[in-house]
Amino acid sequence: MQTTSGPVRPKAYWWVAILALVWNLLGLAMFFVQVTMDEARLATLAEAERQVFLATPPWVNVAFAFAVIGGVLGALCLLLRRRWAVPMFGVSLLALLVQFAGAYLVTPAWQAYGVAGLAMPVLLLVISLALLAYARRCRARGWLR
Repeated sequence: MQTTSGPVRPKAYWWVAILALVWNLLGLAMFFVQVTMDEARLATLAEAERQVFLATPPWVNVAFAFAVIGGVLGALCLLLRRRWAVPMFGVSLLALLVQFAGAYLVTPAWQAYGVAGLAMPVLLLVISLALLAYARRCRARGWLR
């Protein structure tokens, strides 16, 4: 007779958790690229991108940090089957909204990128919403402790 130590999670659960971690680690890497930008790398940017970078206030980068760190912690919580995944993905989504609102309201991002520049922020918001919804569903099914 075989016993289980809790609810059975499908293999897809682990794939989603691993992919969420990889995705958010990529975001963390992008954060470090942005906050460690030196003059040499700044000089390689197109003029419009340089103007956006220079006009970005520090609080937008703080929101970026909360977004990626919240996402990484949410993904780790999924892997560790912890209920904290839900609030961590929630923090990540909220910080992402603050980051993009700030970027488009206080920098010349709209002039630099136009409507096409919204593609990546929208994709990031959709993925963030999907991860939050998935974590909530996992908690409701008893997969998270």
